[in-house]
Amino acid sequence: MSLLEAVVVALAGMGAGAINAVIGSGTLITFPTLLAVGLPPVTANVSNTVGLVPGGVAGAWGYRRELSGQRSRLRTLATATVLGATLGAVILLVLPESSFAAIVPVLILLGCVLVVIQPWIVSRLGEPRRHDHGGPLVWLLVLLIGVYGGYLGAGQGVLLVAVLGLGLNETLQRVNAAKNVLAALANLVASLIFVLVADVNWAAAALIALGSTLGGVLGAGVARRLPAAVLRAVVVAVGLIAVVALR
Repeated sequence: MSLLEAVVVALAGMGAGAINAVIGSGTLITFPTLLAVGLPPVTANVSNTVGLVPGGVAGAWGYRRELSGQRSRLRTLATATVLGATLGAVILLVLPESSFAAIVPVLILLGCVLVVIQPWIVSRLGEPRRHDHGGPLVWLLVLLIGVYGGYLGAGQGVLLVAVLGLGLNETLQRVNAAKNVLAALANLVASLIFVLVADVNWAAAALIALGSTLGGVLGAGVARRLPAAVLRAVVVAVGLIAVVALR
């Protein structure tokens, strides 16, 4: 990897960390960037997942005030995330790379769609909530999102905001704080598996980790003031470029 490519990867990590803290879908920035610098699809996904863990932790830390009083809830939902992310990571490693290459464009398109419709999802959060800790359906949906997060993760943040926002008796900011914790946990679980049995490009992972940590802190700190429409446009544009590159 050249010096210029290393800088680009680190900057992509910073953008992903910020976007993950605010919206989710930062993988749509880093994953195609790793493909562009020459990493194979599965190696790029594995390295990206490992690299985004520190950024996810930083984003969750930036929302620590909104996490107050959510420990019991997150403990319950974390079990769903851990189980789901474990299954998703195993599926990624068991399926042949050709299957991953065929599925990824569809998943990225899904992530783009989720980013585009996020304003509609957020508008739905204004409806009355019914559960303080969610119900069985919320737990099951978080489990399925965990599977997706362990496999690829692009858009898992938007999915979590939708499910938690519609199923919990909470404000959007506290929902976003919980989303940051669960998404970071999904990446952490998948990363532990990948480190043990998969081919991680440690240079790429380290650069993304460096950038995403800074981006996560900055993103969480200015979440209420960032122009979400611009961020959505950037994520969708990069995602569509990735789809074209993978065809």
